[in-house]
Amino acid sequence: MFIDSHCHLDFPELSERLPDILATMEANRVGRALCVAVDLPDFARVLKLAETYPHLYASVGVHPDYVETPEPTVEQLVELSNHPKVIAIGETGLDYFRLTGDLEWQRNRFRTHIEASRITRKPLIIHTRAASADTIDIMRAAGAGVEQGGAGGVMHCFTETLEVALAAVELGFYISFSGILTFKSAKQIQEVAKALPLERILIETDSPYLAPVPHRGKMNEPGWVKHVAEYLADLKQIPLAQVEQQTTENFCTLFNVTL
Repeated sequence: MFIDSHCHLDFPELSERLPDILATMEANRVGRALCVAVDLPDFARVLKLAETYPHLYASVGVHPDYVETPEPTVEQLVELSNHPKVIAIGETGLDYFRLTGDLEWQRNRFRTHIEASRITRKPLIIHTRAASADTIDIMRAAGAGVEQGGAGGVMHCFTETLEVALAAVELGFYISFSGILTFKSAKQIQEVAKALPLERILIETDSPYLAPVPHRGKMNEPGWVKHVAEYLADLKQIPLAQVEQQTTENFCTLFNVTL
């Protein structure tokens, strides 16, 4: 089976098509998916999906792009994560691409998530865009690394350099590739994927965004994570079955899931 390690099935454009989306997952042997929270007001929708469907999981967190939203506390994140279907903290991190000015609030929010992860022992889902140096620095300083007593996690929808990827791997993190990997323009990301050991890689859709080739330009969905796996297998010149087995094992190891 394949596992989509990052999707947003609670978003209206996907939730209104849920029966078809779940059918496509089944047809493509995508047996599990992690529905990732982006703010606290909508967390109940994410959790409801995980409670309703045995093959869906949830995370809890507040995305760094969300400005006008309730700020999470460590205590809130710890309490909300105290549910067997909540397997991760996030998505969290830093994003300097869309926002400008004094972004210390964003860095503080990131630190809050890291502390909640350390307390709960649930891994982090990290988003970073145009902020990789600060992201890695805060991960180190706040103790996100496995050898620092943190729970580790995943750098989701990875678009950074091999140097950044290796710094994250050194901290015990996994690197997750989305449909971007299949884009002709994504040469740097493809080189990173080739260089990393398969044992540190996850696959995802980040749906409804970033549909992989051959569906590029359409609304993405978890069933299409198989195309990311297929491209990764071709890139590494290894059997698709090997990618399928190892990325599934990686997901289960990171998020403490038993299939």
